[in-house]
Parts: sequence; C-alpha cells; structure tokens
Amino acid sequence: MPAVNYKYEKRKKEMDKKKKKAEKERQKEIKKNTNKPKETPLSPAPPEQ
Repeated sequence: MPAVNYKYEKRKKEMDKKKKKAEKERQKEIKKNTNKPKETPLSPAPPEQ
C-alpha cells in the first residue's frame, strides 16, 4: 500500500479553501452591486424668470 502524501493533501485542502473563499467574495460583490439602487442623474433646475 502506498504511503499517504500529506503535503499533497494539505495543499489540496488549502487550494479548495482558497477557491471557496474567492467564490464567496465574488457572490458578495454580485449581491452588493445588484442591490444598489439605480442612481439617476439630477437634472439641473430650469432657470427662474
């Protein structure tokens, strides 16, 4: 039976963790940007006469 490669297992686990965190951050950004109210530019008030 081959020996367990602990370095590989640890690296794989860390990479999965990093990938999951990046995905979570991406989802947060998407949610943050979609919930933002639409900004309408203010039109200048007509000059009074």
